[in-house]
Amino acid sequence: MGYPRPQFDADQGANAVKDAGGIIEMHHGSHTEKVVYINLLANKTLEPNENDQRFIVDGWAADKFGLDVPKFLIAAAATVEMLGGPKNAKIVVPSITPPQIVSALRGRGWKASIVKASTMSSELKRVDPQGILKCVDGRGSDNTQFGGPKMPGGIYAIAHNRGVTTLEGLKDITREVASKGHVPSVHGDHSSDMLGCGFFKLWLTGRFDDMGYPRPEFDADQGALAVRAAGGVIEMHHGSHEEKVVYINLVSGMTLEPNEHDQRFIVDGWAASKFGLDVVKFLVAAAATVEMLGGPKKAKIVIP
Repeated sequence: MGYPRPQFDADQGANAVKDAGGIIEMHHGSHTEKVVYINLLANKTLEPNENDQRFIVDGWAADKFGLDVPKFLIAAAATVEMLGGPKNAKIVVPSITPPQIVSALRGRGWKASIVKASTMSSELKRVDPQGILKCVDGRGSDNTQFGGPKMPGGIYAIAHNRGVTTLEGLKDITREVASKGHVPSVHGDHSSDMLGCGFFKLWLTGRFDDMGYPRPEFDADQGALAVRAAGGVIEMHHGSHEEKVVYINLVSGMTLEPNEHDQRFIVDGWAASKFGLDVVKFLVAAAATVEMLGGPKKAKIVIP
């Protein structure tokens, strides 16, 4: 493969690293890796688990250090092969780019454009841990803690994306959201009580069946009670839907706040990644929700 051998042995190499301020790590146990993850998500990584082993190769780091990336990846694969490791790899890539989102929406008959966060600096807010993780709904609310992430149906979006259909599963998600620094919520409205969440009503009544989503095994009241019992918040909306645009925000850790007098749907796409969701399915479901509810087929994709 054309690599010259090192002019030092293992002990000399370790001592040189330590002398220069590095760390020496000592492993234990046997190799039982089942898969190789090649991660191409910049500045992201996976953590090892000795009880469920996997090789983890952060391919993006090769580029950061100015390495020959193909040679780096070939050498990584050859290393696994020569050590008798698993010839089973998963390539982790960014799920979708902003231009691809625009193209997909236009293919559905939407008007869509990309806007830079710098043009919305007065509106983008850093996520507040006291803010509720709330629905994308643009109407007025009895809860004004609008600084949390926005997802269709609040935490129902997480259950929907993962195929979680039980009350116990919903309670687990409620606690997970709280553990990750957000206030979990679901909502109803003044006219339909807990069925006032359009996203949940679509899910409950089978409008997502043809997209492969199993229906929840609970009704709106039961879901709300489960969320509250697990420490979440119930929000009640008022007024009519008058949203004029859908904002799909990809700026991590930032959000927009709803204004009942100038309504817009707000979808914090970055939050889907934070909760390990399938981002493409999340965004498609969000678009389908707007369409099925008769909302505006006009989107602005907010990027850093």
